[in-house]
Amino acid sequence: MKVFGVIGYPVSHSLSPVMHNAALRHLGISAVYGAFEVRPEELEAAISGVRALGIGGLSVTVPHKEAVMSFLDEIDPVAERIGAVNTVVNREGRLFGTNTDWLGVKRSLEEAGLELSGKRAVVVGAGGAARAVVYALRELGAEVEIYNRTVEKAERLARDFGGRAYPLSEIMRASGEIVIQTTSVGLKSRESPVPEEVFKNFRVAMDIVYVPLKTRFLVEAAAAGCKTIDGLKMLVYQGAEQFRLFTGYEPPVELMYEAALEVLRGKERDQAS
Repeated sequence: MKVFGVIGYPVSHSLSPVMHNAALRHLGISAVYGAFEVRPEELEAAISGVRALGIGGLSVTVPHKEAVMSFLDEIDPVAERIGAVNTVVNREGRLFGTNTDWLGVKRSLEEAGLELSGKRAVVVGAGGAARAVVYALRELGAEVEIYNRTVEKAERLARDFGGRAYPLSEIMRASGEIVIQTTSVGLKSRESPVPEEVFKNFRVAMDIVYVPLKTRFLVEAAAAGCKTIDGLKMLVYQGAEQFRLFTGYEPPVELMYEAALEVLRGKERDQAS
């Protein structure tokens, strides 16, 4: 039986085991997907364990997406450019790193029917997640503006991929086809990094946070008339691409989404009661 899993710290909240195991069962694949909590100081030993135990592949989440790159045999050019690996595939003892986060963003936007070529897209935040988002937007031909509290980080991101950078304090001047929230603000809280008045300047709003599923950012965007895209779509699409890389099988995307959604809604009901 093959073994796959996700490494992170913490990792108990991850929906990846739910998604992947549902898909493995559905397709009758003799494999299991687990969650492995790995402290930063244990990362090198954990990757050695992948080789020694013949683990077939890993999803990589925070805080390991950059650090794991030092311990791999090969990294694809896209992951190198983004500067982060979220997927490790064991190819007969050689560990190959790639990045499917940007594909999760791209497919979420395409599914929403967006045509972004030549259109302005505004990104809030300039951390690791923002790099995958900006890369995806540029691949779709969008003109990108990045707003961040620390403007120097936004400027670095704009230089790396092409775009313009502004301090978050100037977000009220932002406008375009879509605004994408990439920070952790709103994660398990009722906060939003932007004032609700901003949404009148956009047609679409996307949040990569998926706990809660309807963040304050998305609720206020919808109230202003924006079409909204939640973070669960990105999670599922990047996970589906990982599943394809791990198993060679076409992923049952809708089933993976429903499995993750069921667990997420159950957690939200538990918190509300």
